[in-house]
Amino acid sequence: MPMVAFLQLSVRPFRPQFQSKSISTLSSTRLATIRCSAATSPKRYSITLLPGDGIGPEVISVAKNVLKLAGSLEGIEFGFQEMPVGGCALDLTGVPLPEETLLAAKQSDAVLLGAIGGYKWDNNEKHLKPETGLLQLRSGLKVFANLRPASVLPQSADPYPFKMATASDMMLVSCGLVDASTLKKEVAEGVDLMVVRELTGGIYFGKPRGFSKNENGEEIGFNTEVYATYEIDRIARIAFETARKRRGKLCSVDKANVLEASMLWRKRVTAIATEYPDIELSHMYVDNAAMQLVLNPKQFDTIVTNNIFGDILSDEASMITGSIGMLPSASLGESGPGLFEPIHGSAPDIAGEDKANPLATMLSAAMLLRYGLGEANAATRIETAVIVTLDRGFRTGDIYAPGTKLVGCKEMGEEVLKAVESQFRAAL
Repeated sequence: MPMVAFLQLSVRPFRPQFQSKSISTLSSTRLATIRCSAATSPKRYSITLLPGDGIGPEVISVAKNVLKLAGSLEGIEFGFQEMPVGGCALDLTGVPLPEETLLAAKQSDAVLLGAIGGYKWDNNEKHLKPETGLLQLRSGLKVFANLRPASVLPQSADPYPFKMATASDMMLVSCGLVDASTLKKEVAEGVDLMVVRELTGGIYFGKPRGFSKNENGEEIGFNTEVYATYEIDRIARIAFETARKRRGKLCSVDKANVLEASMLWRKRVTAIATEYPDIELSHMYVDNAAMQLVLNPKQFDTIVTNNIFGDILSDEASMITGSIGMLPSASLGESGPGLFEPIHGSAPDIAGEDKANPLATMLSAAMLLRYGLGEANAATRIETAVIVTLDRGFRTGDIYAPGTKLVGCKEMGEEVLKAVESQFRAAL
C-alpha cells in the first residue's frame, strides 16, 4: 500500500454506522441471498492466510468467515491462500518461513496472520525458532510501521445503543469491557490510545549479535540497538500523521538519558516535529511511560517508540482494555501488502479447546480492510458487529464476568456473523 494513501487514512476510533435489529440464525440460503444482492461486478482481492501455531488456526478460521461475509455485503470477493509459517512450517519444511510462503505473501493484496510459537520449539536454535519466521516475514514484506490501538469505551446505559439516525448523529457505543480491566474503572474507562511501533529496526535486527566469551572465558550473549536517521524519520512522520487524525498529541518514548540510539531518536523526532506545528509533542523515558500507562493511561493519545519498547508497552496497554485477546494490529510499509495480526500469542495451553478469543483477529481483519485495501465500509461492518456482540453479553473466558454469557471461539464467531448479517437486514 503506498505510504501516501496510508497517510490519508483516518485512524480515529471507529463509529458504527448501522442500526441493529433482532438477530436470527444464519443459514446458507440467507447468506447466498445476501451475496447475490451485492454489486454485479465485485472487486476481488487476494489474501494470504497464515494460521500459524497454537490457537492461530482457530481464530483465523473464524476471522476468514467474517471477512467473507462483510466483504460480500460490499460487493467484494476474496481469494484465500493458506500457507505455513512458524512452528508448523518448521515441522513441514524444516524452516520457520518457507520461500513459498514469503512469495505468496508478497504477491497478495494483504496478509492475515494468526499466531506463532509454542513450547514444542522453545529449545530450538535461534534460526529455527518460530518467532524467527515472523521477523523474517516482516522484513521480507518491508513493513516498518506497526499500529496497535488500545481503547476502553464507557459502558452504555442504553441496552439498545444503536438507535442512531444518521452518520452525523452517531454516538460512541460500549463494549462493556471496562470491568474486565485490572485497573480501577475510573482509571481505565475512556482510555483511547494508539501505539505506533517501529518494526524492522532496533535491537531485534541490529548487528553484531550473537554469543562469545569474555576475557574471563565466560559465555556472553550480545545484541545491538541501532537506528539510522531514515528509519527514525519515516516512523516519526507516520506517528505525527496518526496523531493529526486523532487528538493532536504525540508522546515519543525513548531512553535518551542512557542509550545513544535513543539520543538520536529524540533528536530526529524533535526535528521532524517542525513539519507538524499543529501537533503537541512530548518526550518520555520508557520506564516512566510504563508506569504512567498504569497510573494515568488517559493522558496518552498517540505514542511512538522503537521496536523493543513498542513491543512491551503495547502488551501493557492491552491489559488496560481487559484482555490481550481484544487487540488487533496493522503493519504497513511504503508499498506492497500489509501484515495484519492480533497482538496475542499462540496460547498453546488452550489450543484446540475452543477457548480462544477470536475478536482480536476479527478486528485485525477489519484493519486489513480499512488500511490494507481501503475498504472502510466493510471494515466498519466487522467493527460494528463486534461491538453488537459484546453489548449483547457474549464473552470468551478471558473477558468473562458474572452476568455475561460464556462462549467458545466458534460460538463467538457465529454471533459476530449474525451481527454482520443483521446490518444487511436493517438496511433493507
